Amino acid sequence: MIINLRIVRVNTDYCDYLRKYDNKVAYNKHEKELRPFIGILFKIENCEYFAPLASPKEKHIKMKNKIDFLKIKGGELGAVNFNNMIPVKEQNYYLVDLNKTNISIPEQK
Repeated sequence: MIINLRIVRVNTDYCDYLRKYDNKVAYNKHEKELRPFIGILFKIENCEYFAPLASPKEKHIKMKNKIDFLKIKGGELGAVNFNNMIPVKEQNYYLVDLNKTNISIPEQK
């Protein structure tokens, strides 16, 4: 089965729950509540796995792509942290519509 990659927002309470068991789960509260995840990277039974997207940082430019890290446009647009992917059931995320015309400034960033 071929599944296209999607950009999603994961429920904040669900991320908090996961963080009780794994402190590397990305925060997405307050100023980070718009943090997007990319997926579906894997699907096992009824659980899909998503990786957090990181905003652009100076250090990304110097870092090399690896099996668990991928720069987006050379780090200029951020990076994907595959080592921090999380399992998410369908009820705990919603799709980000990149085609909508009224994207807010925080969403654009």
